[in-house]
Amino acid sequence: MGSDTVKCLVWDLDNTLWHGVLLEDGEVRLSDEIRRVIVGLDERGILQSVASRNDHDHAWGWLEKLGVAEYMVLPQIGWGSKSASITAIADRLQFAHNTIAFIDDQATERAEVALRLPEVRCYPAEVATTLLDLPEFNPAKVTGDSRHRRAMYQANFARETARSDFPGPDEEFLRTLDLEMRVRRADEEDLGRAEELTLRTSQMNATGVHYSYEALRDLLSDPRHEVLVVTMTDRFGSHGAVGVVLIEKHSEVWHLKLLATSCRVVAFGAGSVLLNWLSDQAASAGAHLTADFRRTDRNRMMEVAYRFAGFGDDACPCAAALPAGTDGVERLHLLPQRRPAPDTILVRAVNLARPEPDLVEWFARSSQGAAL
Repeated sequence: MGSDTVKCLVWDLDNTLWHGVLLEDGEVRLSDEIRRVIVGLDERGILQSVASRNDHDHAWGWLEKLGVAEYMVLPQIGWGSKSASITAIADRLQFAHNTIAFIDDQATERAEVALRLPEVRCYPAEVATTLLDLPEFNPAKVTGDSRHRRAMYQANFARETARSDFPGPDEEFLRTLDLEMRVRRADEEDLGRAEELTLRTSQMNATGVHYSYEALRDLLSDPRHEVLVVTMTDRFGSHGAVGVVLIEKHSEVWHLKLLATSCRVVAFGAGSVLLNWLSDQAASAGAHLTADFRRTDRNRMMEVAYRFAGFGDDACPCAAALPAGTDGVERLHLLPQRRPAPDTILVRAVNLARPEPDLVEWFARSSQGAAL
């Protein structure tokens, strides 16, 4: 989502999300119009939360009774200030304040938030039923991942809790997650998310180059190009589409034009897993690997992943098959070798030497190269 689009709407409860004041009336009512807004925002990938001065258990019980508790992430129900509640939500989501919206029937509450958090957009309760019509609540693209964004965030919160409770090292914890990575050829339905990854990912984007939906669509029909989408799941749920890989295949060299992964899977070593898988695939096809890399002020982690995978600055005659590079783009080279599959992630992927779309498991190999 762009900076002009709301990523999270924070609801007040009394006389805003529901009709009535819970502590005074004893029971409250949710209108069909507000329910439609809650469901509609969720389908667009806009997260929703609560900042309410109420008894937590009582208010949460009514949200459950009204059937909308599941839509609310990180609810802040208590007696603190609304600005403190919104700050806690934004910090946990790691969202900039200008992507947060707040709706409340009380002008004094909106004024308090506007004073302390001037970038947060504030709305009176009277406009609640019209939110779906406002441009800032209408993302330019709604992808499959957008429609499941809430579930992915909720799964991640459960994952973080499990990690904090786990007594062992990170690698042992990863083995408990039942992580699975799938690498498949993209189709048109994937291109919105693939474009989003080239736009939004910075720390783990090898070039910082943006590929538009139209450019990616054109490459789908080019037999020399592979446009790959990477998804991940674990026992807590789906991470959605977390990576995009763009390769141009020549007879003796595969040109890795772009590798971008979501920052949220850095802890799983997703970038390194993909580079090792690519090395294994290229080695089995008898091709060298050449990768474009453009240094930015944020992608040092990606450079480390390339170097750790064995990519270097050595010149190789295979580069003669490639068009000249652009300014600021380095060409890294790797003479691929068969690589073992990771023991923390099950990888199912296409065979890049074949046109078939079937995914096959990447097996671990012994030092002699035989499948274990």
